[in-house]
Amino acid sequence: MIALVTGGAGFIGSHLVKELVRRKYKVIVLDNLSTGSLENLKSVKNKIKFIKFDLSKNKKISKYLKGVDYVFHLAGLISVEDSLKHPNKYYLNNVIGTINLLNSLINFKIKKLIYAASASCYGDSKEIPTSEKANINLTSPYARTKWIAEQIVMKFNDKFPTISLRLFNVYGPNDKNSNQYSGVINIFLNQKKMKKPFTIFGDGCQTRSFIYVLDVVNAMLKTAQSKLSGEIFNVSGARSVKINEIAKLLKGKKIYISKKHKETRHSSANIKKIRKKLNWTPVISIKAGINILLKSTNK
Repeated sequence: MIALVTGGAGFIGSHLVKELVRRKYKVIVLDNLSTGSLENLKSVKNKIKFIKFDLSKNKKISKYLKGVDYVFHLAGLISVEDSLKHPNKYYLNNVIGTINLLNSLINFKIKKLIYAASASCYGDSKEIPTSEKANINLTSPYARTKWIAEQIVMKFNDKFPTISLRLFNVYGPNDKNSNQYSGVINIFLNQKKMKKPFTIFGDGCQTRSFIYVLDVVNAMLKTAQSKLSGEIFNVSGARSVKINEIAKLLKGKKIYISKKHKETRHSSANIKKIRKKLNWTPVISIKAGINILLKSTNK
């Protein structure tokens, strides 16, 4: 089997690439390295084909698609704060890049495309826990561009099978994300490394649905190999966690600062749909995942 991973040098993408290699797939990685790093792929660099490629600027993708069975589309910009400053850049990367990829895939008989969507499309949802049927509330250019791209991906399902996975707060090794709150665990780890206290906005009782990166990878692979298509699934950990609990698990001192303006108070994923239709469930608890991170950072 041949798998194409866009954004394969990034945080989630590199973990996916390594697992695909472990499962004996031939892997092609497309990444413009704007946020990803070849360092993330050093352990498999001789077992994959890497092409530096910008989907938003180059439509000549077809030469890399011959014989490809599965496409995992993870390329895109992910910073909420940066998207507020540069909305056009996010539209170009997240929407136009997706359109260029999809239009190229029409001419090939791929088995399935898996799109890494974002739970940011729910905004500050009043439905807790939040299901896939919840109202869409787009509060940033990042959220808007990821959701627009998802809608376009789903419209291509009549041309080839597609699945969209709305990822909640993914964490794990090699995460360079410094966005509160998707990157709060990484921020705390960096503060711990520098022997600084954890900075917590507000009272720390905000909740987020965290999921360990290898659980996300397993969800992507199980979705790809299933007979399902045309579906949107939430992908998250089994329960929502307070920011204070994260600080406690990481064992550090805390300081509380003013809460962020218009901050989402609670984020909790309803994952009943993917459990029922795909028989998938996360297996790495927040405690186990953080312990893995602590051990890896102490090496």
